[in-house]
Amino acid sequence: MALHPKIAEIVANLPHPEGPLDPVAMRAGDEAQVAPLAERLPLHAVEDSVAHTPTGEVPVRIYTPTEADTYGVLVYFHGGAFFLGSLETHDHVARSLAHEAGLKVIAVDYRLAPESAFPAGLDDCYAVVRWVAEHGGELAWDETTLAIAGDSSGGTFVAAVAARAHDDGFEKITHQVLYYPSLDLDFDEDRYPSLRENAVGYGMETAGLAPFNAFYLDSGADPADPRVSPIKRGDLTGLPPALILTAEHDPLRDEGELYGRRLREAGVDATVTRYAGAGHGFVQHFGWIPDYHKAFEETAAFLQGGGK
Repeated sequence: MALHPKIAEIVANLPHPEGPLDPVAMRAGDEAQVAPLAERLPLHAVEDSVAHTPTGEVPVRIYTPTEADTYGVLVYFHGGAFFLGSLETHDHVARSLAHEAGLKVIAVDYRLAPESAFPAGLDDCYAVVRWVAEHGGELAWDETTLAIAGDSSGGTFVAAVAARAHDDGFEKITHQVLYYPSLDLDFDEDRYPSLRENAVGYGMETAGLAPFNAFYLDSGADPADPRVSPIKRGDLTGLPPALILTAEHDPLRDEGELYGRRLREAGVDATVTRYAGAGHGFVQHFGWIPDYHKAFEETAAFLQGGGK
């Protein structure tokens, strides 16, 4: 189907960056769009804290949906091409996840490129997941559900963290949720049909992938490294059950769907849902549209349906 009319109206008025990208200015622009606190979805508690980990002190924001004795936990990694995004810009996503799934959500304020070289951000994400398991009593973790979720580049980190945990023998991650993930940072347009089919006119454009990811790649992230491009990992056996949501009009659509097929071929319980009429970023930017708020409902059903 065509791009959803409400999305199409907004996309038609998006500015097109010209010249070199300025991370500082772009971050400031994103922060300026954040809704005031009074307009955000209310929860039982929202608290800023710090996870003391082997990689250092990692800022986190803890979302508690309701009052209870224990909670399942979901650790959330925001998107932003590895150089954008923050606890503030994705606060509404974390709130919706906590509200719909009924889990305690811990959002990770991981280090960004270009100021922090690869694998700093990935290390922070993995360290916080381990920190949750090690401090379960303080967090009222039920020691049953420990999920990880992320959108776009956050989805990259989800796949990489799940693989790293498996390789380390850390088997406590019960679910992985990837929203329109970036899983192959080799942006050759011939690699996936969606890179050509959705190249122009749907918000994020194929020609913008290389410059937007350049800060990360130039910091030492090698696209041939499975930690950077998780789809290049040879053995996907033993990974946690996965939910992968893709967008019909996303250049990254096909790599996400291929990853889901490869997980199933490796014996992993993997569900892939393509959201019709959507472009990249629909969970973050268009979750207020009922057709796309369903992403949170689908996530909740997946997380409540059991894991390993």
